[in-house]
Amino acid sequence: MKKLGLIGGTGPESTLMYYRELNRRIDALTGQKQMPEIVIESVDFRKMWGMVEARRYDELSDYLAQEAANLKAAGAEVISMTAATTHIVYDEVCRKSGIPLVSIPKAVADEAVARGIRKVGLLGTIFTMEQAYMKTDLINAGVEVYVPDEADRKLVAERILTELELGTVKESTLLEFRTIIKKMQQAHGIEAVILGCTELPLLLNPDNCPVLCLDSVEIHINDLIRRVTLPLL
Repeated sequence: MKKLGLIGGTGPESTLMYYRELNRRIDALTGQKQMPEIVIESVDFRKMWGMVEARRYDELSDYLAQEAANLKAAGAEVISMTAATTHIVYDEVCRKSGIPLVSIPKAVADEAVARGIRKVGLLGTIFTMEQAYMKTDLINAGVEVYVPDEADRKLVAERILTELELGTVKESTLLEFRTIIKKMQQAHGIEAVILGCTELPLLLNPDNCPVLCLDSVEIHINDLIRRVTLPLL
């Protein structure tokens, strides 16, 4: 089994999900015979987020590229970031580190295509909703991508940063998000919604979402499992 490296801490809640689920699922897949070797570089979330907010992207890519290099030096053979927002500098991180990281947006786009989905809504941080990095692979694959209107984008981003990043889950926030998703469904005919922030599964799931959920964490974890266990399974 290949050794897995994760750039975590972006935020801590999603890193916990990755660590727990990768161990649990690989243990089950191997019949309780093997669990993954995982090395985690946990970045300073406040430092990273400050770079994102100030759009200091060159500095951000340097920071994350060094984290990726640290993981490779620790023996990691499959390396990935554990947040969608950090993919804003994905290409630069890969270039500067010389390491082909496993992409969340590419994994999500492949899943949407495999399911025959043609129209999706996208929820995430303000950067994920308003910039191209989470949309490009989908659009190139022929999938139409829609985001909430400006007021709803601000609400979604605020709830992610002040609640979900801290592990706080509120019923009132779930109702707000369900309303936003229904508005996109009525306005654009979306068939599914992408949970484009790795904390969103704390709030939304297939049982409470008005449309099909494409959970970026679930999809990405499954992709990582395939990559680290491919020689075994």
